[in-house]
Amino acid sequence: MIKIRNIVLMATVAFVSTACTQPATNSTTGNANSAATANTNAGKPAPAPASKEAIVALEKQAWDAWKNNDPKFFDGFLSDRWVSFAGGGREDKAANIKRMTESKCEVKSYSLSDEQLHMLGADVAVLSFKAAQDATCGGTKIPASVWVSSAYVRDGDKWKALTYVENSVVDPNAPSANAEKPVKAAPAASAKDDGAAKPDALTEAVMAVETKAWDAWKSRDAKAMEAIMTPDFTYVGASGVYDRAGSLKTWSEPKCEGLAYTFSEPKAVSLTADVTLVTYKADVKGSCDGKPQPPAVWVASFNKKDGDAWKNAFYTDVPR
Repeated sequence: MIKIRNIVLMATVAFVSTACTQPATNSTTGNANSAATANTNAGKPAPAPASKEAIVALEKQAWDAWKNNDPKFFDGFLSDRWVSFAGGGREDKAANIKRMTESKCEVKSYSLSDEQLHMLGADVAVLSFKAAQDATCGGTKIPASVWVSSAYVRDGDKWKALTYVENSVVDPNAPSANAEKPVKAAPAASAKDDGAAKPDALTEAVMAVETKAWDAWKSRDAKAMEAIMTPDFTYVGASGVYDRAGSLKTWSEPKCEGLAYTFSEPKAVSLTADVTLVTYKADVKGSCDGKPQPPAVWVASFNKKDGDAWKNAFYTDVPR
C-alpha cells in the first residue's frame, strides 16, 4: 500500500530471519457479512459489507496513488487513527503524508497476489498479501517482493486505512544473518517502559496479554501461547502468512538459547468495543536454531474480546 512510509525500514527488513519459520497453511478469518457494530455512526448509512474484492480495490487505489506520486489522495484515505512505522519509530497520519509528499519515487510497476481478508468483527478488516514492485525511492532500489498487512476500519459510511506493515520476502530455508522474531505478545514482568509515562488502562490490559505470549515464546510453551490466541489467529512476517497452528509451530518448536526481551512505547487504540490495536517496540536477545533474533522490532497486534478477556487475533512485526 503506502510504500513511501516504509522506505527507511526497507533497508533493514532484508535481514529478517527465517531460522525459526516454516510455511504454514494460510487461513482466512471472520465473517464479512456480520452486522455493523455500535461504533457505526448513528444516522449515517453503513458502508458496504467488507469483502476481499472491495478491500483489495481500496488497496490498489492507494498503490496507484503512490505510483502516480499523489500524496494528497491519502488525506481522505487514511483514518485519523492511522499509525505506521518509519525511521525507527511510530508515525501518525500527518507525519506519514508529509514524508510521502517529500519523498521522490519512480514506480515502474507493481502487482498484488495471495490476498486474504481477515475480519476482526464487522468494522475492522486486515488484508494480507504479497506484493511485487519495481521502484526506486530517493535513488535507492526498494525490495522487489514484500509481505504486507494492511488494516482498514469503518469510518461512517467508508472504510479507511488504519495501519500498514511490510517485510521483505525471505526464503524460510535460506541462511540468514539474523532471525525474524518468532514472538506473539508483549512486555514480560521484567519489561519496563524506559521511563515513559504510565500507560492508560486499555494499554495496560492488552499489554498484559502480550506479556503472556512473549513469556510463552521465551519458555517454548505452545499451550500457554494457544491460551491467549483467538481460534482464527493470524501472523504475517517475512516468510509469509501463518494461521494459528502454523504460528504455534513457528514460535515453539525451534531450539532457542538466551531469549530475553524488553518493551517500550506501548500505545493502544480502541477500534470497537471488542477490538483494540496496540503498537510497541521490542528489544530482543537470543538465538533460535543457531541464528540470532533481530535486535529490535516494532509490533502491531490486534486484540479481540473473548468474554471479559482480551486475546491476540492478528499480529505482525517489522525489524527496526
